[in-house]
Amino acid sequence: MGKIGLTTTIPVEVILAAGRTPVDLNNILISSTNPGEKVEAAEVAGYPRNVCGWIKGLYTVANELEDLEGVIAVTQGDCSNTHALMETLELAGIQTIPFAYPYDRDRDLLKLQIEKLMAYFGVSWKQVNEIKQELDRIRRKVLQIDRLTWEMGLVSGFENHLFQVSCSDFEGDWVKFERKVDRFLEELSERPSSAGLIRLGYIGVPPIVLDLYDYLETIGARVVFNEVQRQFVMPHLAEDLVEQYLLYTYPYNIFGRLKDIEEQIRLRRLAGIIHYTQSFCFRQIEDLIVRKTLELPILSLEGDKPSRLDARSRLRIDAFIDILR
Repeated sequence: MGKIGLTTTIPVEVILAAGRTPVDLNNILISSTNPGEKVEAAEVAGYPRNVCGWIKGLYTVANELEDLEGVIAVTQGDCSNTHALMETLELAGIQTIPFAYPYDRDRDLLKLQIEKLMAYFGVSWKQVNEIKQELDRIRRKVLQIDRLTWEMGLVSGFENHLFQVSCSDFEGDWVKFERKVDRFLEELSERPSSAGLIRLGYIGVPPIVLDLYDYLETIGARVVFNEVQRQFVMPHLAEDLVEQYLLYTYPYNIFGRLKDIEEQIRLRRLAGIIHYTQSFCFRQIEDLIVRKTLELPILSLEGDKPSRLDARSRLRIDAFIDILR
C-alpha cells in the first residue's frame, strides 16, 4: 500500500478509501530524531533562508520518505509557499496532487475539489462515506480526550496537542491509532486531576518549538485549548462529508476561526491566549486582527526552526504568566 504525503489536513477519507496510507509530512518532520537537520538539508539543496521552516522540513521529509506514491499539496487555505514546494518536489521526481479549499466556503467548489480527488484515486462516495463512519467513531474518542483536558484537568497540554494533531492522518493506520486512543482513555480513569494551573488557549498553527507545552506546565500554566489541532479532529462531525469540511475553520478566512475561538474562550474559562506565528508566514499579518478582536490578554510568540524555546521567549512567557496570576 503506497504512502500519500499530506502538506496539511485534507479529506483523508478519500485516501483511506483508496487503500493508501496517509502520511502528514508535518508530523513526520516534528517527531523525527533531529528535525532541525531536515530544515538545514533543504537550505543546502537551495531553499532560501527566509522561507518557513515547516516548508523546508516538508521538502526534505518528502524526498527521504520510502514508498512515497505522491504528495497532496493544499494550494489554497494553508501555506502561500506550497506552490513552490510542489514545483521543487516535481523537479525531484515526486508526483504532486493539488487540493484547494475555496476562500469563501463555496460548497459547490469544495465538493468539486473532493470529487476530483476521488476521481484521481478511483473511489466512490459509498466507499468514502464508509471510511468516514469509522473515522468519526475515533474522532469522538479524541474529542473526549479534549473534553477531559479542559473540563477535568486530566490531560496535559502536550497530550491534548498530540492526539488531536494526529487526526490529520490517524498516524497512517486508523485501527492502531484507535487502540492507542483507547489505552490512553483507560489510563486517564486512574489519573488525578491537575486543577489550579492557569488556563491558556493556544491559537495558530501547531508549534515548531519543541518544548513549549512542557515549559508552560513547569511554571504553573496549562494549555486547555489547542485551536487548530482541535479543528483537525473535525469537532462538528457533520453527517455529510462536504458539510464537515465546510465547518472545518482553519483553511478559510480568519473570522470564522475567531468566532470558534471566542466560543471556546468562554466555554473553557481561559485566562489568556498564546498566538503562535511561524517566521516568514503570511499568517503573521493576522496577529493584528487577533489582537483587535479578542478581549483577553494575548502573548504573540514566533518560532522559526525546530528547537527548544530560546531565553528571550522563556522570559516573555514568564512575564505573561506573571500578569495572569
